Amino acid sequence: MEEVKKRQPLYLPGDPSSSVYFLKRGRVKIANTAPSGKEVTFDILEAGDIFGELDVLEDAPRSTSAETLDDALICVIPRKDFDQYLAMHPSVMYKLTKLIGLRLKKIQSRVEDLVFREVPARLAHLLSELGKTEGVAEKQGIRLNVKLTHQEMANLIGCSRETVSAIMGQFRDDGLIQTDGRTITILKPSALSQLVS
Repeated sequence: MEEVKKRQPLYLPGDPSSSVYFLKRGRVKIANTAPSGKEVTFDILEAGDIFGELDVLEDAPRSTSAETLDDALICVIPRKDFDQYLAMHPSVMYKLTKLIGLRLKKIQSRVEDLVFREVPARLAHLLSELGKTEGVAEKQGIRLNVKLTHQEMANLIGCSRETVSAIMGQFRDDGLIQTDGRTITILKPSALSQLVS
């Protein structure tokens, strides 16, 4: 196990893929940066997630970067140990294949958002999806268990932080959401979902 401080890179594009990572505590951002300097975030991982496995399975250099968003506790599994474990436990390989498929679907959904939806619909879609995967039903609505900054949301949906701030303000004014610091509660899930279509 390794204790890793907040905002530390774990690997960068082009690095050798020598390990697979299991996140025990904290959050990790999987991203890439364009030559222009604009960052695109593919995923924000939570405790219990595995990452770095695709490059290891492909025996290819890292294609993305991984950076801690919080102080994190990470189990680093060397490639050799990972390969041996998969050889001894074929059922794990099956589960890993399903996980990779789910991640590809998530990325496909993001690409469709970027191509077919305007920014307000993309943000509504992100919040709606987080409500399904990270939401806790409460009396006034669905509280999101994940705390994202406006910049992190902007990187996930391909726009500027200022645009996210403006749209979040509009969603608040329209009574769709309520915010308390970085805690977001979806007050009208159905109305928010209607903005996506």
